Amino acid sequence: MNIAIAVCTCALMGYLIGSINLSYLLSKKKGYDIREHGSGNAGASNVVILMGKKVGAVVAIADILKAFFVVRIAMYLYPEFPYAPVIAATAVILGHIFPFYMGFRGGKGLATLGGSILALDYRLFLILLLFALFIAFVTDYICFAPITCSVLFPVIYGVVQKNLRFTAILSISTIFILYRHIGNLKRIRSGKELRFSFLWNRKAEAERLGVEDDDGVNYPFSYDEKNKQGHNI
Repeated sequence: MNIAIAVCTCALMGYLIGSINLSYLLSKKKGYDIREHGSGNAGASNVVILMGKKVGAVVAIADILKAFFVVRIAMYLYPEFPYAPVIAATAVILGHIFPFYMGFRGGKGLATLGGSILALDYRLFLILLLFALFIAFVTDYICFAPITCSVLFPVIYGVVQKNLRFTAILSISTIFILYRHIGNLKRIRSGKELRFSFLWNRKAEAERLGVEDDDGVNYPFSYDEKNKQGHNI
């Protein structure tokens, strides 16, 4: 086995498949760019805001599965190379966050992180899923789930596998997941971040943020990425 070829194959495969962003493709089909509306994120949470819970669930599942299958394919292709799935996991998350055809401005990596964890260790996935839900309910902000899990997972996985190089590789994606959530933390501080309870208390959230939820699905406001003015949730 040529290690250099294995590394390049896993990294390229992960990045290219990770770059397939269903939320963006669906929004373009409807005639707009999802990154210019709602929360400005090209991910499942913003699809819930703009297209409804069912479509959001489909997008979340698609993002989880693309990461899951990329990691499993890497395992299948290079069973004798223990770093193959870890490299693929990191690459698929980075592909989702920085898709080349979207100007390197994609999603925030929560679902792809989840799919990667599921493929690497389903028991750890279940534990972190429960932890993420607990964090989301307690804080009422979903962004704390990827922030905490992206930090915990590389450390725990490296310790469990007794290989801290795994931790180092997976931590590359952690850095960029944290970077992509800086805006969420700023909006929490200013009181403009969408709360987790939006899923079952949409009208109250619309009133709190000062937006009008006329049709029950789409918020009539845009996300100004440049100066972050207006209702940025």
